[in-house]
Amino acid sequence: MVKNNLEILENLVEIKEKILTEIRKVIVGQDKIIEQFLIALFSNGHCLLEGVPGLAKTLLISSMARVLNMKFSRIQFTPDLMPSDITGTDILAENKIDGKRYFEYIKGPIFSNIILADEINRTPPKTQSALLQAMQEYQVTAGNHTYNLERPFLVLATQNPIEQEGTYPLPEAQLDRFMFYMNIDYPSYEEERQIVQRDAGKAQTDINTVISAEEIIAVQNAISQIPVSDHVLDFAVKLVRSTRPDQNEEQEIIKKWVSWGAGPRASQYLVYAAKTRAALDNRLTPSVDDVKQIAEIVLQHRIIVTFAAEAEGISSKDIVKKLITNLL
Repeated sequence: MVKNNLEILENLVEIKEKILTEIRKVIVGQDKIIEQFLIALFSNGHCLLEGVPGLAKTLLISSMARVLNMKFSRIQFTPDLMPSDITGTDILAENKIDGKRYFEYIKGPIFSNIILADEINRTPPKTQSALLQAMQEYQVTAGNHTYNLERPFLVLATQNPIEQEGTYPLPEAQLDRFMFYMNIDYPSYEEERQIVQRDAGKAQTDINTVISAEEIIAVQNAISQIPVSDHVLDFAVKLVRSTRPDQNEEQEIIKKWVSWGAGPRASQYLVYAAKTRAALDNRLTPSVDDVKQIAEIVLQHRIIVTFAAEAEGISSKDIVKKLITNLL
């Protein structure tokens, strides 16, 4: 790595602590989720966050946007939401000078740096797919024109695990675009007590900006240059390949439990996220432990379990844990 990149990474731990300090002004607990958000941010990846109502998912994401000083858009996904409500639409305008009419493209809320796709599973697949091109190619196509999105670009989607009537599960192709699938859990007793103690009616807490969009891009570029040892790379690739029933000859139980395993994008995300996790911990190269720690949130939504696994109460999380144990 060049010297400039080393200097950027040396400051990353301090930046991380400053971000945590600001977020804690409005969020109690959830340090693990916040750290996973930061790994996704500096890895240039998107996140899908699942949790029951009332766990401050939306507040956490909007607070993160304020700390990062980036353009923020919240899109409330509803059954009647249309793709053009996300990407934008052409309107008929008139030139005031010569009176000629022309079509003018009005950009939608997707033209921001951080997109909160709130309750993404409450809108039909046609509307969900409006995010696909943006998430993968950082572009939006409208009519005959393609528009580039401003970087950094991060989609943080939420979904509710209960009240599944009238919802539309995300297609596997779209799930694969999310680097992480994170589950936010109930707070501990002490955390919940602290939440209740806080004055709910007070004015919005002032949050200071910690890092700019340009600095985030510089960190992303620096992390991409972090070297990875062969044994860490091998572990990540072997772990992903072991999720595939047709390529896991040693474990008959995987063939019984798994219909489809993770694709090559999972291997890329595992290595990239491991590098970012190491950088946030002030280490210049990732270890096997870094891969282990982020494997669950990278792989759980990419493993499709069989009916036999569901009948036995086996989840994709359980399968990931078993595969890690077997590889060590």
